[in-house]
Amino acid sequence: MLIELALFVVGLGALVVGSDRAVTAAAELARFYGISPFFVGVTLISVGTSIPEMVTSVYGAWYGAGDIVVGNIVGSETAQITLAIGAVALISPIVAERRNVMIYGGAMTLAMVVMLLTLDDGVVQRSEGLLMMLAYVNFVYTLYTNEGGSEVAQEVVEEAEPPERALPWIGGGLALVVVGGQLLVTNGIAIARLVGVSEFLVGVLTGLGTTTPEIFVAGLAAHRGDSGISVGAILGSNITDPVFSLGVGALVADVVVTDIGSVRVSAAYMLVVSLVVLGLFYWRRGIDRRAALVCLALYLPSFLFV
Repeated sequence: MLIELALFVVGLGALVVGSDRAVTAAAELARFYGISPFFVGVTLISVGTSIPEMVTSVYGAWYGAGDIVVGNIVGSETAQITLAIGAVALISPIVAERRNVMIYGGAMTLAMVVMLLTLDDGVVQRSEGLLMMLAYVNFVYTLYTNEGGSEVAQEVVEEAEPPERALPWIGGGLALVVVGGQLLVTNGIAIARLVGVSEFLVGVLTGLGTTTPEIFVAGLAAHRGDSGISVGAILGSNITDPVFSLGVGALVADVVVTDIGSVRVSAAYMLVVSLVVLGLFYWRRGIDRRAALVCLALYLPSFLFV
């Protein structure tokens, strides 16, 4: 038991550290080529910080642990829209344009609804996973054609790391993520069986851990005054996980959920709190420190539905 727990923690740590290294270097590479900060946040940073969820989905599907796959995504989504938003806003109040909240908040809500509908029968098939991934790629392409180069800042481009320095960090970070994902999933399954708790609960708790990269990256961006990356990273990650991360896992093997009752209730709560936080974003044109406390409080009831 102690060995499995130690390896689980090591795996989670490798996911977090590897993601941080890969994402930071990838962001520098994107800035070097003059891509807009908000686009970087919604796409590159959000995809990068979602690497732990993607790797967990792949390994979970491969080992037939569908409950961990879905639990990880639901737990991560709920933690991001509540804990991550709240933590970032406590560091520095978040300011967001209502247009961005409508567009990307709407896309996030749609992604969650698609995941809920796909999981209704308890199985995400390979064909469904492929369609979900294609839909996400189309979203990124549409976003790039409309906003990819609209906010280029030359001083940022000049300060960014050149490709020859960024690429090795990206490779090394991804290698850590792959190893960490293997340790996390295999030992997570073992712990669930030894303790007698559901694999879905293990997945939800894992989702809390894999949210660390989003909190770290968005918090650092907020502290630096880069609201584009901060808001884009969190909203973008909540678009990436329900469709792309889940789709990647389903492409490896059908994702079969056994604890469908808990999944439906927890996913419904995830959707409800997301709409509440988006409402705060739109109504207040961002999240101040008072609203941040509301976001943090919304996370606590999530474990009542597992």
